[in-house]
Amino acid sequence: MSVIDVRGVSKRYRDQLALSDFSLSVENGDVVALLGPNGAGKTTFVKCMLDLISADSGEITIFGKSSKDPRSRASLVYLPEKFNFYDYFTVKETLKFFAEFHGVEKSQVNGRIDEALKKLSIDKFEKKKLKELSKGQMQRVGLCIAVVANKELIILDEPFSGLDPIGIKDVKDICLELSQQGKTILINSHILSEVEKFATKVIILNNGQVKAQGPLNEVRGDISLEERFYDLVKNDSGSEHA
Repeated sequence: MSVIDVRGVSKRYRDQLALSDFSLSVENGDVVALLGPNGAGKTTFVKCMLDLISADSGEITIFGKSSKDPRSRASLVYLPEKFNFYDYFTVKETLKFFAEFHGVEKSQVNGRIDEALKKLSIDKFEKKKLKELSKGQMQRVGLCIAVVANKELIILDEPFSGLDPIGIKDVKDICLELSQQGKTILINSHILSEVEKFATKVIILNNGQVKAQGPLNEVRGDISLEERFYDLVKNDSGSEHA
């Protein structure tokens, strides 16, 4: 059974086609990079998968359950591009809240939080209020939630946003570690050079349509992922970037 199975999903916003007959299959342990320029349809797909919006046609299943079924989301954690929460909460209070939200056993909460804080190099900020943190530090707090939740499917929307080179390496290391633990990761990102270092599969979207999909090495061929992406998007006859 696929972790994510998408068949013929289409979505239109008035006169704009956001997704056109989009299909994909994500297997257990895959690290899938969803790539595309702004307006390509990446965020629309993630919102459809999380049932935040409804597709016009097609079907999405997660762990064998329809994305319309709340139970399909019981084994996933989603980190939006701009993580935010009550600014008067401390870092540790925030992580405790989300640990409870994701059903982490009380006996494991503190241990998981301490481990996550150290992995993302923000253990010294655990007593700071969120309003005192920089954008990059807030992003690390969000990533801590993904580690603490310990779900089978992790969806990361622009996880490198606001991070310095050390933070980017921390994220890559965590993604690799989670993948080795058998977790499945779906990453929506613009940073192709970083994604290329650890993704196992790649999907390139433009104007709501799949331009390339498959194992990383097959998609990029004998050139870099960045060059392949540029060729596919720049030479797309229907692209606004042409």
